[in-house]
Amino acid sequence: MFKKFRKNLLQLVLIIFFLYFFVLVFLYFYQRNLLYHPNENNYSGDKISVDIKKVKIQTSDNIQLLGWYHEKNLKDYKTLVYFHGNAGSLENRIHKLNHFKDININFLIIAWRGFSGNSGKPTEQGLYEDGKSAIDWLAKKGVDEKNLILYGESLGTGVATHLAQNKNYAGVILETPFTSMVDAAKIFYPYIPVNLLLKDKFENYKKIKNINSPIIVMHGEIDQIVPFSMGKKIFEIANEPKYSYFTKYDDHMMEYDDNLVLALKSFLKSLN
Repeated sequence: MFKKFRKNLLQLVLIIFFLYFFVLVFLYFYQRNLLYHPNENNYSGDKISVDIKKVKIQTSDNIQLLGWYHEKNLKDYKTLVYFHGNAGSLENRIHKLNHFKDININFLIIAWRGFSGNSGKPTEQGLYEDGKSAIDWLAKKGVDEKNLILYGESLGTGVATHLAQNKNYAGVILETPFTSMVDAAKIFYPYIPVNLLLKDKFENYKKIKNINSPIIVMHGEIDQIVPFSMGKKIFEIANEPKYSYFTKYDDHMMEYDDNLVLALKSFLKSLN
């Protein structure tokens, strides 16, 4: 009786082990499909009310990126380059971009490789290259480093913090930033050794220390995807001068209301 119990227990343990191993293998090879969602669409039908020009930006690995470019006055106003999050298209950011028409600023927003009809597949290093290519494109138009502002949204904060290291940019805007992708993944996969399996780690908490440009961190306390504690931690680690826009009722998609826009305007004004 005892031997039969031991045999059944051993079989159960082996089944659990192989199932767990299968899950690990699946997650390892499928992980980027879980991280990047180019086909997710939360487009609400917003109409763009700021003048934009559709541009193509070439990367060093021969990928053409779709960009929307708004030029108000390169000489007198700073230029903002916008790095969006892990889901959706450029159209999903129209409700934010429309607010920029009331701000004296030029801007460029790019779609990542594999997003908005772009070729290629998104990876951490690939996104860094995309972001750098956007900055290089603006540099060729005469935008100086000291007049450039990097704006990172969610996943885009990983690109913004990486590229802002040891640079003299005018400023850095981080909307709903995370400490690292490992930390974020552990929330959804607590029983998985994500630190060993994860390919794209985006270690913001390490890189933020190397940024000396003025920073504003924006985050809502009820964020259900990236905990508010991560945004607060990034703010605490960041060097001065730094500013925060923390709200009690914003989820991961922050409300682009008058208060947020005013915080952005105040930050941008402080850079002049």
